[in-house]
Amino acid sequence: MAPRPHISHGPLRADDNTASAMSYTSVDFEVHGRVQGVCFRMYTEDEARKLGVVGWVRNTRQGTVDGQVQGPTDKVRQMKQWLQHEGSPSSIIDYATFRNEKTISKPTQKGFFTRY
Repeated sequence: MAPRPHISHGPLRADDNTASAMSYTSVDFEVHGRVQGVCFRMYTEDEARKLGVVGWVRNTRQGTVDGQVQGPTDKVRQMKQWLQHEGSPSSIIDYATFRNEKTISKPTQKGFFTRY
């Protein structure tokens, strides 16, 4: 049997068919509980950057934290889990809601930041 040729799995180019096959998701979130005054936004930014998702986060007048996450579907799923179950070390998450979840062709945000 002849040896199999080496196939390069180098970086994807924008014109590669496989690059356009990536699935992206956008979702809005709101986290309820003790989530203000406990560095929740800072930890959310850090986690988002670790996962490679983009979007924003802010405190609301209702005492919650809301925002939007966009990125590869599997990474957005991981961020949703983090928002529901982890948060910052001092936070106490009662529950998180997610709305407007949709498939997008590419993220519309650049980076992940806190809105004021």
